[in-house]
Amino acid sequence: MRFLLDDEQRAFARSLDAMLTAADTPSIVRDWSRGRHASGRALWSRLAEAGVFALAVPEEYGGLGPRPVEVAVAFVELGRHAVPGPVVETVAAAALLAALDDTGPAKRLLPALASGESAATLATGPYALDADMADVRLTVVTRDAELRLAPPPGRPHPSLDRARRLFAPAAGGELLAAGAQVSGAVTQGLTWGRLAAAAQCLGLGLALLDQTVAYARQRTQFGVPIGSFQAVRHQLADARIALEFARPLLFGAALTMTPADVAAAKVTASEAAYTTARTALQLHGAIGYTAEYDLSLWLTKARALRTAWGGPEECRALVLSGGDRRW
Repeated sequence: MRFLLDDEQRAFARSLDAMLTAADTPSIVRDWSRGRHASGRALWSRLAEAGVFALAVPEEYGGLGPRPVEVAVAFVELGRHAVPGPVVETVAAAALLAALDDTGPAKRLLPALASGESAATLATGPYALDADMADVRLTVVTRDAELRLAPPPGRPHPSLDRARRLFAPAAGGELLAAGAQVSGAVTQGLTWGRLAAAAQCLGLGLALLDQTVAYARQRTQFGVPIGSFQAVRHQLADARIALEFARPLLFGAALTMTPADVAAAKVTASEAAYTTARTALQLHGAIGYTAEYDLSLWLTKARALRTAWGGPEECRALVLSGGDRRW
């Protein structure tokens, strides 16, 4: 049996690819890393108009979803173009809010997330991504099983990927929900966030591979392109195999949306992207280390996303447990 994207899903991917190619995302990423959000906000609005964020929001709150397969399709393209901002966090926050027993917070916050009027970040650990630009800052207080709407944060913390601006969640804030319902909703939010992050990793890996193949055809040693060397071909082939192995796991997980399947997709896609990043860096040589060279934007993001939303060890443990582990 073969599982393929339908014509509408493929057209959606092509439209996002065309939009993001025209947007010059490397310039947006560099602005974002300096805390300049104007160009990124403009791109956010265009993504929202295309329906990207509405895919995770149920129809009763102004969305188009839940449609996890389409979310995976969209986030492969977002990863392919290294789109900055709390895109994964907005999807995860939407899924979490929709899963609460109390519909009050969902009615209040989800329509603006679906339309792109608001961006969200979600902190379930020590840091919140891009909390300085997010309009909705959700913080999970584990010890009290509380979900809070956090106040503005302080100064950012250093990050390997400078476009992933990390902030410690501010204490206090409005209480949105508490008790057992928070646990189940957070699990739902984490599953959706992990799926989107896995798709981002696959897109990052595909972009890194494409850039490296093109470079291997141009760079010469001993008077011939390095892509003609058998050792280089083997490295590129290994990267391609790893990425293609991750693809069916990603879309299979989007169909089932079980925590174990999504964790398997995340670890496979993130490891494939990380392997491809290492290959890209080795074949590019010293130029790959320079911040001025666009490749670095994909390299640092692939490394950062390897551990975001569940690192390899955590995801493997979740797979082995059958998805029974809670946050």
